[in-house]
Amino acid sequence: MEIRELRAFSAVAEEGSVSAAGRKLHLSQSAVSQTIQSLERQLGVQLLIRGAGGATLTGAGAVLLREARTLIAQHDRTLAAVSGQAAASAATLRVGVPLEFPADLLPRALAEMGASFPRSQVDIRHAPSSAQLSAMEAGELDLALVRERPADPDYDAVLAVEEALGVILAAGRAAELAGPTGVRLHQLAGLDWVAFARSEAPSWHDQVTATLSSHGVVRLGPGSEGGAGGAHPLIAEVKLASVAAGHAFALAPPGWSGSPPLRTLPAGCLPGDPAALPGGVTWSPLIGNPLVRRTWAVWRAASTRRDLAALVAALDVTAR
Repeated sequence: MEIRELRAFSAVAEEGSVSAAGRKLHLSQSAVSQTIQSLERQLGVQLLIRGAGGATLTGAGAVLLREARTLIAQHDRTLAAVSGQAAASAATLRVGVPLEFPADLLPRALAEMGASFPRSQVDIRHAPSSAQLSAMEAGELDLALVRERPADPDYDAVLAVEEALGVILAAGRAAELAGPTGVRLHQLAGLDWVAFARSEAPSWHDQVTATLSSHGVVRLGPGSEGGAGGAHPLIAEVKLASVAAGHAFALAPPGWSGSPPLRTLPAGCLPGDPAALPGGVTWSPLIGNPLVRRTWAVWRAASTRRDLAALVAALDVTAR
């Protein structure tokens, strides 16, 4: 017996006639009749008594109707459970986020996506660019927010954010170097750059290093490849402690506070407000914006997820 046969039989029993059951199931009367006859042959018993007034159940038919209802209900519950699990799995977007990212950008984009796809869930994973791209290649991420745009044609990308980097200096050092509009990059010569590990984003690291070198800034401090912490992400505490000693500088966008990723600045703090940084260090713009950090939203070109497309559209800087 098949579920479709049990559904047809139950419909005849509930509707009281083959023709009414056919209308309910959107089947022809002959198709329903053939299904009932097939059931009777399989079971070797008569299930219905057909007459001018319709169809009535035999004793065997009454037993089958009771069992059929149970089987149909269990079948539908099983399908619903499996389909629901698949839908829940499909509704989870796995998004990689770099260790430094504008606090308001992703929540705003997620809110825009959520307006159209309220059932989609988002799993945020903080990781350097290289780790995100490896995770995407392994099928563990749906969207990566990375510092480098992949050249691989299997991936698509849009520009999510551009940040003109400024410099974090010890307050005393900033008083010596900063003018009314900020610090010129060549003035940092002689100080160590508290660098992130090259392995996190090789192309971006090389770009920063080349720009610094062209301005006479050639010293790398903690966080550089091979230096202290070079194999690990450069955490805020290391960055700020090195800077506070007065012999190093760090690069950061306006409003960087050394806070955990995605945490907003304290109420009333504007970008570059000294209150957003611990005492003893300060942020200043770099005159001429010689260093602009770009973050790309990257996903597999073959993806057909509509919620992912909506999130990408909300992140696309060219659309804002």
